[in-house]
Amino acid sequence: MVPAYLQAAADGRLQRQAALAKQALAECRLCPRDCGARRLAGETGFCRTGAAAVVASYGPHFGEERPLVGRGGSGTIFFAHCNLRCTFCQNYEISHLGQGDPATADQLAAIMLALQAMGCANINFVTPSHVVPQILEALCLAAADGLRLPLVFNTSAYDRVETLRLLDGVVDVYLPDFKFWDAPIAAETCQAPDYRQTACAAIREMHRQVGDLVVNADGLAARGLLVRHLVLPERLAGTEEIMQWLAAEISPRTYVNVMAQYRPCGTASRHPALSRRVTAAESAAAVEAARRAGLQRLDEGWRRWRL
Repeated sequence: MVPAYLQAAADGRLQRQAALAKQALAECRLCPRDCGARRLAGETGFCRTGAAAVVASYGPHFGEERPLVGRGGSGTIFFAHCNLRCTFCQNYEISHLGQGDPATADQLAAIMLALQAMGCANINFVTPSHVVPQILEALCLAAADGLRLPLVFNTSAYDRVETLRLLDGVVDVYLPDFKFWDAPIAAETCQAPDYRQTACAAIREMHRQVGDLVVNADGLAARGLLVRHLVLPERLAGTEEIMQWLAAEISPRTYVNVMAQYRPCGTASRHPALSRRVTAAESAAAVEAARRAGLQRLDEGWRRWRL
């Protein structure tokens, strides 16, 4: 399948959507935090990012889901800062402390092309919600210079639907992490009591745009939705409710990665229930909840984490 953004670039939609997104930085309402920061003037809001995206690292990544990796790895670009900032984030230095360097549109486009030259299977934007305008601006340049890889939008799902619509016909694979079901745990760990409602609306929009995950003849993701869910100790994530919602409201063929690799990071130790790893029994119960809900496509990575 031809990446969606190539057609969008050919008919001018990509350029128009990039321009609209950049205008939104003048008084930023890109994410549900609704800061109103004048980012083009150098102000920063909750995400602590101004006019330029900050890149923490990039390169082939072989630890992603099997349909994203292939032989050359997933071409990840990790953006610093975050609009959610979970207290237990495993990339705490990046998401909370802002480790990284500002990148111009030319530099970001060059990174995409470099990852393609390395043989990566896709371009995987990690924590991109707060830098959608910068991504679209750079993508216009990269597409004109020969980028041909599918795009992966790797997000916490704390995304505004209006911003996701700027990516319609641009992103090939959406990779949201449905983190929490209950408002109290979302409020306590990331100051987002509206997380469930926001994630549900965002994932609906993602599925509307790209549908269920489609893989090509090589088993690589070409288009569609792939949902991650990190199992938390003491069932704090609301795994059973999330799996039931995905099966009933999105699709029983939703590709889901039930992840059991939680470990206390960041400031997680301040929350007694989050100060330990997930047990094998908790992991197995989460996978069983997904199967019981009727989800038919579970990533096999959960087996490795149980060993």
